Amino acid sequence: MRAVQGQYDAIVLMSFGGPEHPTDVMDFLRNVTRGRDVPAERLARVAEQYALFGGRSPINDQNRALLTALRTELDAHGITLPLYWGNRNWHPFIQDTVARMIDDGIERPLAFVTSPYSTYSSCRQYREDMSRACEATGATFEIDKIRSFWNHPGFIGPIAEAVRADLDSFEGDTTPRVVFVAHSLPASMAATCDYELQLDDTAQLVLEAIGHADADHDIVFQSRSGPPQVPWLEPDICDHLRRLAVEGIDRVLMVPLGFISDHMEVLYDLDTRAMAAANEVDIEMARSATPGTHPEFVAMIRELIEERLDHTHERRSLGHLVVRPDNCPPDCCPAPARR
Repeated sequence: MRAVQGQYDAIVLMSFGGPEHPTDVMDFLRNVTRGRDVPAERLARVAEQYALFGGRSPINDQNRALLTALRTELDAHGITLPLYWGNRNWHPFIQDTVARMIDDGIERPLAFVTSPYSTYSSCRQYREDMSRACEATGATFEIDKIRSFWNHPGFIGPIAEAVRADLDSFEGDTTPRVVFVAHSLPASMAATCDYELQLDDTAQLVLEAIGHADADHDIVFQSRSGPPQVPWLEPDICDHLRRLAVEGIDRVLMVPLGFISDHMEVLYDLDTRAMAAANEVDIEMARSATPGTHPEFVAMIRELIEERLDHTHERRSLGHLVVRPDNCPPDCCPAPARR
C-alpha cells in the first residue's frame, strides 16, 4: 500500500545535475546553455575546468549522500513517503523521474529544490522544469515546491558553525576579513527578485550567530557568464581580493553562501580560481564548508517537509524578512529578457 501523509505521497529532491564522466561534459554544458547561443569555444573552455577534476562533477554524488541522510532522518520521524531525485540538466532528468513516479502510482509529489534563494534561476525555473516534465509525460499531478530557506535556522546554523571554527583556526591576533560569496546574476534578473536582500540577510544572520554582528564583511559574487556587455552583479571575488590587498587586508575567510554543497562552482571558482588570486596578492585565505549533509541541515529539510504535511507545524525562520509563501504568486521572479 502506497504511503500517504498529509496531502502528499512522495518527496522529490530537485537539483541542477552534473556530468559523471568526461564524455558527458559537452552534452551537459549544451543542456545548461540551451537557447542562449553560447559559442562552442566558450563551452570548450568550461569543459577544461571539468577536466581538472577528472571530467566529472561531484554534485550527483553529493545529492546521493543527501538522499541517504534524508531517508534516515525521515524514517526516524515517522515520515515514510518514498524519496525520488530528478535533475534539471543531467541524469536522472526530472522528466524521467516523473515518468517513474507515474509508473509507481504517485499522485501528489512534493519537491525540495537544492537552492536557498528566491530568483528565477534558483526557484521559478525549477518550477517551470517540473511543470514541463509533468506535461511531457502526461502526468495528472503537479509537483509542489517547498519554500525558499535562506533564513531557516537549519541553513544558518551549519554555515555559522563552519565560520566560527575557521576563524578560530587563523593564528595571531588579526581577525580575518569575512567575505561572503554567492553566484552572480544578470542585473536585470536581480532587479526582479529578492536575491540581494536575502543574501544580505543570510550574511547578517551568520555573523549574529557567531557573535560578530558588527564585523566588517563583504558580499561578492562568482561564476558570472554571458556576454561582457550584459551587466551582472559585482564585484567578482577575484577582483575583490585584489582590492582588499591594496587596502592592506592580508587575511580572508571566504564563505560560500550560494550553494548547499561543494560542487564545481565551489571547487573551481573558489578553491581553484579565487585561491590562486589570493596567493597572487599574498592574502592568507581559507574557505569555509557548505552545509552538505550536516545533521542540522538535513533536519531542516525534514522540518520543511513537515510544514507541508501539517499546516499547523511551526514555520521557523530568523531575521526580519518575511518567510516565503508555499505557493509563489504568478508574477514572482520573472524570466530575464534574452539578448
